[in-house]
Amino acid sequence: MSEIVIFNLIMIFFSIVGVGVFVLLFFVSAPYGQHIRKGWGPNINNKLGWFIMEIPTVIIYLVLYFLGERKTSIMSTIFLFIWMLHYGQRTFIFPFMIRGKQPMPLTIVSFGMVFNGINTYLQARWVNTISAPYLDEWLFSPFFIIGVTIFFMGIIINLHSDKIIRDLRKPGETEYKIPYGGMFRWVSCPSYFGEITEWTGWAIMTWSLPGLVFVAWTFANLAPRALSHHKWYLETFPDYPKNRKALIPLVY
Repeated sequence: MSEIVIFNLIMIFFSIVGVGVFVLLFFVSAPYGQHIRKGWGPNINNKLGWFIMEIPTVIIYLVLYFLGERKTSIMSTIFLFIWMLHYGQRTFIFPFMIRGKQPMPLTIVSFGMVFNGINTYLQARWVNTISAPYLDEWLFSPFFIIGVTIFFMGIIINLHSDKIIRDLRKPGETEYKIPYGGMFRWVSCPSYFGEITEWTGWAIMTWSLPGLVFVAWTFANLAPRALSHHKWYLETFPDYPKNRKALIPLVY
């Protein structure tokens, strides 16, 4: 069986699982952060958990980049840089800036590693080997220009929203507070909105089915969790702004 057949089967299976996860998460909130609860097995330190969960995105992408046939390609190198811009921060910086002390279940870490491993394989293998080569001219195509613009809009929203959340707590504090400013004026989970925006940009700039599957999976994972967050805020804080939506301004 050729790799392209295996690749497509993995992508189909991955998409079907994504639909199931989307439905399931409306009924069962993933037990980490403010939704942590017993019954999900042993826990580990949240910083370590995030690091372990995200490290496959760095290792697998780098391996497939160097094993691929396009190491000297300008576009493959640019895609590598863009990927690492998000996941380098998410792996080596974000976990160690978390001020919350809630542990993370090993089950969540394991699920996260599996998702990240499969998804990184799909994205990196497509860009570096399976797709038709992205020629240098792709850098000036409307797909890349629009996609990379959307990606950077998303990463700015994501990082700025994370900073607002982080700055709510002084060192040593663990209690939750209502965030204000930035896109919190419109939604309860702007970091999630930013991440969905990022990978929408990735799907456009690569103009690929794996990219589309990635952004669909991101939405399937984060949209239900955003609704859980939103409900939690409303139940926890009587003075929580009632005009905010959960994830998408004015819509959801």
